[in-house]
Amino acid sequence: MDVPIIQLKGLTKRYGNHLAVDNLNLQVNKGEIFGLLGPNGAGKTTSILMMLGLTEPTEGSATVCGYNATTDPIKVKTKVGYMPDSVGFYDHMTALDNLLYIGRLNGLAEHQLKHKVELVLELVGLSEVGLKKTATFSRGMKQRLGLAEVLIKGPEVIILDEPTLGIDPTGVKDFLVLIRKLSREQGLTVLLSSHHLHHVQQVCDRVGIFVEGRLLAEGDLPQLAEKLFGKNGYVTSIALDEHLSHPWPPERVLQGWDAIDDISYQGETIVFSCNRNITPSLVRFLVENDHNIMSVNQKNYGLDDIYQRYFETQTGKSDYKRTA
Repeated sequence: MDVPIIQLKGLTKRYGNHLAVDNLNLQVNKGEIFGLLGPNGAGKTTSILMMLGLTEPTEGSATVCGYNATTDPIKVKTKVGYMPDSVGFYDHMTALDNLLYIGRLNGLAEHQLKHKVELVLELVGLSEVGLKKTATFSRGMKQRLGLAEVLIKGPEVIILDEPTLGIDPTGVKDFLVLIRKLSREQGLTVLLSSHHLHHVQQVCDRVGIFVEGRLLAEGDLPQLAEKLFGKNGYVTSIALDEHLSHPWPPERVLQGWDAIDDISYQGETIVFSCNRNITPSLVRFLVENDHNIMSVNQKNYGLDDIYQRYFETQTGKSDYKRTA
């Protein structure tokens, strides 16, 4: 059974006449990686600040790890680690010393502090540079050190706001692999805010599409694709080594399958539009009925397709720029 560890109900924030966050309702379950996806200025950071108790909502509530973020912000902060888009350290200090300082601020016992710091440095892959001053660190190394800072207090939830901003492609890949590894091995719940479609798709279990202060949709990629594209959510094209007469004899049988909404033809290729993924069953049926299959292609809608369609249909705009 899914257990919500972050629960937002009617969360709303106004700054004068500007509606920054509009009636946000969302649950993030324990142990999952949830991606809050939207362009800059969509209200993602404002939502995060309300979850952390750093700004009060105009209406609604944010409950994190069982605590109300507005009335019990200190308790929320003991359970949640937060990494903003720009992480700052004392450049004249080493990575090790920076983390020792943060550990003391978080009340870690002195006798176990150094061991804890060495452990998190190893977790984020910075053991070999722990004694180097952070002034020499690249952006990617500083983001890893920022993650170590988040992990040092042993949080149940980590919130990452644009964590891959300004990192080179190799660094991004390594950072996302690390996030997924930590979540799976330690049972951490991760909320990742980003405007980078590809990064979110690589690592997140579920995605919330956030535009102009509103959550337009949330779910995993197959769920979002099905909501958007209907019967075209699952399209399988199968090319056969035979001439397809019309009507094609097996069509009568296949039209009786409740998962198939439409069958069409393109030369020697049959195109099945389905309401769920039945590609293995289609292949099995054709092989068992002595049809030679030349190729199978299954249309998969990526997050860029899904987000573009939501952006156009919900906001009436068509000038959304995809970001790699």
